[in-house]
Amino acid sequence: MPDSRPQPPRLSSSPSAPAGPAALLLCGARLTDGRTVDVRLKNGRIEAVGTAGSLAAVSVGTRVDLRGYLLLPAPAEPHAHGDTALSADVDGPVSFQPDDVQRRTTEAALLQLGHGATALRSHVCIGDAQGLGALTAVLRTRRSLCGLAELTAVALPRVLTGVAGANGLAMLREAMKMGASVVGGCPDTDPDPAGYAELVLELAAEFGCPVDVHTDAGDPARLARLAAIAGGLRSGVTLSPCGGLGRLPAAAAARVAERLAAAGVTVVCLPQGGCGAVEGRGTAPVRLLRSAGVRVAAGSGALRDVSNPVGRGDPLEAAYLLASRYGLSPEDAYDTVSASARAALGLPEVRVEAGFPAELLAVRGDRLASALSLAYSRIVVHQGRVVARTSAVREYTTSAAVALDLPRQGRAQP
Repeated sequence: MPDSRPQPPRLSSSPSAPAGPAALLLCGARLTDGRTVDVRLKNGRIEAVGTAGSLAAVSVGTRVDLRGYLLLPAPAEPHAHGDTALSADVDGPVSFQPDDVQRRTTEAALLQLGHGATALRSHVCIGDAQGLGALTAVLRTRRSLCGLAELTAVALPRVLTGVAGANGLAMLREAMKMGASVVGGCPDTDPDPAGYAELVLELAAEFGCPVDVHTDAGDPARLARLAAIAGGLRSGVTLSPCGGLGRLPAAAAARVAERLAAAGVTVVCLPQGGCGAVEGRGTAPVRLLRSAGVRVAAGSGALRDVSNPVGRGDPLEAAYLLASRYGLSPEDAYDTVSASARAALGLPEVRVEAGFPAELLAVRGDRLASALSLAYSRIVVHQGRVVARTSAVREYTTSAAVALDLPRQGRAQP
């Protein structure tokens, strides 16, 4: 008996493909507005979008059949910790030897790429026992992932002020010269949180780069001071995970949100769990922040390390949690891991329209809500080519229920 199970989309080369960079045709994809389209990609961008079948006559190098798939702008990961990822089951202390860090960071980045994240920002601890070795490893990983995913590194020192912080400040400056793209930090761990924040922002202004600071955000006065000095940094300021904001009285949280919005500060929440740099738990008040005009993105945080040994690093799960637990619509929830996450990383906007970057995710399903709840089969496109694919087939044994004509991904075995 022939196998009638849905098969993963097949790639087929066209014999008439032109010389030079070949185009990629995505056939029969469904968009969130309900249209079914063909999408042609070339030179890393979306070259054309037309009704299904309208672009098939144009010679292309490769075709991908996306019938039954929803086509979305690819998500981005604005808050990862590659240096500690996948270390929950390690016996004894976690090794920060460069080779071990590079292996973990690479495996974590590829796992998240398989989920759909074609751009990732990884926070890397510097100083203390790690020195700059972990950062060196992450920067090596960034180079090795070229063409698969875009990885940027955030240098994360523990202490910066006073005598104890002098070495951390010197190391942070060296980290930026080595190739870290973002000045990071955790003021909550420093004896002088306000002084720490000022040093981070000064160094970011000196190097002309963004700031991404860990904070629980449980102190409204401290957060207001940080927002006041952050407003002048043109390259942008991001705070995460800000779970403490959700524990403040509503009026106090609203006042802080207004200050953050006025300063242009982005908040990255971590609905899948926290991370080791911040002890506080809970998720930032996403709806309150968004209503105040704050850009809110969602990240993964810990990925199977001691802070969250079951962390999945899946942006669609972050969106699912925001929709199911925090009241966002599926569209707004997906925005936090796609458009808003890309904006937080300083990346150009992606739409499924001609002229936009070819950073796309195809998920089996016909609507965004179903994609967020059952997003098993995925195809990931980075710079106009398929870089990852996950296929899932669900099967059931023979029963009266299976005999019903219900939608499913597999068929009963005879």
